[in-house]
Amino acid sequence: MKAVVLRSYGSPDDLAVTEIDKPVPRGDEVLVRVRATSVQPYDWHHLRGEPYIARLMPGSLGLRGPKISILGADMAGQVEAVGADVTGFSPGDEVFAQVNQGGFAEYVCVREGELAPKPKNLTFEQAAAVPMAANTALLGLRDQGRVQPGQKVLINGASGGVGTFAVQLAKAFGAEVTGVCSTRNVDLVRSIGADEVIDYTKEDFTRNGRRYDLLLDIAGGRSGSACRRVLTPKGTYVAIGGAPSRWLQPAGHVFAALAVSPFVSQRMVMTDVVRCTENRQNLMTLARFIEDGKITPVIDRSYPFEEIPAAVKYQEEGHVPGKVVIAV
Repeated sequence: MKAVVLRSYGSPDDLAVTEIDKPVPRGDEVLVRVRATSVQPYDWHHLRGEPYIARLMPGSLGLRGPKISILGADMAGQVEAVGADVTGFSPGDEVFAQVNQGGFAEYVCVREGELAPKPKNLTFEQAAAVPMAANTALLGLRDQGRVQPGQKVLINGASGGVGTFAVQLAKAFGAEVTGVCSTRNVDLVRSIGADEVIDYTKEDFTRNGRRYDLLLDIAGGRSGSACRRVLTPKGTYVAIGGAPSRWLQPAGHVFAALAVSPFVSQRMVMTDVVRCTENRQNLMTLARFIEDGKITPVIDRSYPFEEIPAAVKYQEEGHVPGKVVIAV
């Protein structure tokens, strides 16, 4: 099969389309013919090996070279074969999953417990845009944020992959939603349901005097102390991402916010979608929202499989509205 292989840390130009052996499913695994995948910051962090501090963190980047040889955290496709212990899927079933690695290939093996039926009203490309980004938004709002109907929710970074899902999910949970984005994406964020949109090029959301019950900080760019100013006394700050750098960020931004948590009245928490153990259940929850018309993927660009390096390079430039997907 064809796969886009990463041999060492580098740039998107170092990604190479290579012929490798097709994987064989173990007893509890499903072999999926990948029809589409998507690109996200998770991929280029592993490509670059940055931030460098993450190379020292258990279970994160490799110290001298990448632990992941085939990137691609999301996939949607059709079941090709199943292991001897698989009971819930059959060849031909349309599925999607957050795989964390291996999506940049024609085939991937996925544990049955991590696989979910593809939403019936989505194409493969649309479905591939969902898993990691929408799961991150769901965890941030429902699990870490404990969002409740009627609460005021602020989403910093509302136009990106996670942000566009977060806006729609917060509305589905009955919250009053304010999104923060740049001028060119104001109309987009309003169109997906935000009650109010703040253009950060014209207004500093940390200094306008408004207060929120929950802040999802996807874009970063403001200190934890500044973000606390926008919260009610018992409000919740959920750290998801931030502006990248070679050495520390966005990890440093997240850790700095968490460090003050024991000393303030607000809750300061983070979302770790990679270590989530409820991915299948979360994907099935998201599929119900999608099939009910409450959320829909926002796709900025679609690339063919051979142009994955160009797609990763575009994603790395930042400020992508919605998701970048790959047709395999």
